[in-house]
Amino acid sequence: MHALHNVIWQALTTRHARFAEGSGRARRFVREVSPLTAFEDESPEGYAAVAELVGAGGTAALFLDSAYEARPGWELMAGGPMLQMVCENGGRETARSDSPEIVQLGVTDSPEMLELAALTKPGPFGSRTHELGAYVGIRSQGKLVAMAGERLKVPGYTEVSAVCTHPDHTGKGYAKVLMTEIMRGIRDRGEIPFLHVRRDNTRAIGVYEQLGFRTRTTPHFAVLRKS
Repeated sequence: MHALHNVIWQALTTRHARFAEGSGRARRFVREVSPLTAFEDESPEGYAAVAELVGAGGTAALFLDSAYEARPGWELMAGGPMLQMVCENGGRETARSDSPEIVQLGVTDSPEMLELAALTKPGPFGSRTHELGAYVGIRSQGKLVAMAGERLKVPGYTEVSAVCTHPDHTGKGYAKVLMTEIMRGIRDRGEIPFLHVRRDNTRAIGVYEQLGFRTRTTPHFAVLRKS
């Protein structure tokens, strides 16, 4: 199995095992870290294990191999097609002399990170998401206006995630600057950067392709609620 196949499951059973809840065929991240959930395989037994893990009325945010097909006991709340992109041969860009100052983000920045994520909706982001890896940002007049960081980690690979910019500061190249910094750290560890993006987010995909990312697979995101 490729390291990036069923990547949430592989993260929760390897490099992110300390953040995992559940056992057997189903795992999920601690709620404050991420809503992402996974099963060992997309089988009736896998769905049954997730149902037992989340309980009646609970939700599961899953990455599926193909579009979700309705099944008894589950309601589709949100979802859509994605691209899983990998940067295996991208160049190592150097910061320009006029690049904005990059700051390291941590626990004390969590409220601002949550606020920016809520405004820009780069994907699920919780009060402890920053614990998954390195996070960097750009400030303007003291306010956090852009950030990027690391999320899923599996052997040999780290995901670039939470790439977002305040609407008042788009068009300045902040996403590219911050992603380049995160990717530099990933490569310095001898790992390969990858990411997930909605298939209809053509603007973001264009930026990622400029940085050397290429599509590996086309999974689907599904947020399901157990009845």
